[in-house]
Amino acid sequence: MNRTLAWVGLLARLVTGGVWIVAGGLKVTEPDASIAAVRAYQLLPSSVAEAVGIALPAVELVIGLALVIGVFTRGAAVLSALLFVAFIVGIASVWARGIEIDCGCFGGGGSKAGATSDYPWEIARDAALLVASLFVAWLGHTRLALDSVLFKRRSAPLAEIPEGAEN
Repeated sequence: MNRTLAWVGLLARLVTGGVWIVAGGLKVTEPDASIAAVRAYQLLPSSVAEAVGIALPAVELVIGLALVIGVFTRGAAVLSALLFVAFIVGIASVWARGIEIDCGCFGGGGSKAGATSDYPWEIARDAALLVASLFVAWLGHTRLALDSVLFKRRSAPLAEIPEGAEN
């Protein structure tokens, strides 16, 4: 792998993982606020919004920790990308419907007058993090990841395989 790509992958992994840790960490101790933030989007039935509001901070923390530590990196990056797509769709949806809310991305949530001016920046931020997540998923392995220790590649080049061992 190109050394530059490996280092850019590390940066993308750490930034994206760090964002997830901060976002989840700010919400995990405030389940009622997290539920209110999910409900504010008016996209899910109340009971589903409650379950999502409770689970989302923990999911964000797990994805963030996996990315920062570099364990199950590709899977964590794919889940990260899927969440960013969902968040972009959610923000675009409230924007299109004229609903003014605090996105609840880093805690808080609910009605917020004048919030539509924040939506382009929130979508741009999530789009950039989506690209970073997709890049990490595409790379699969980055520098300083625990994956490289846990899942060492065991295949040897053909020149190193002793004669008669191919069978």
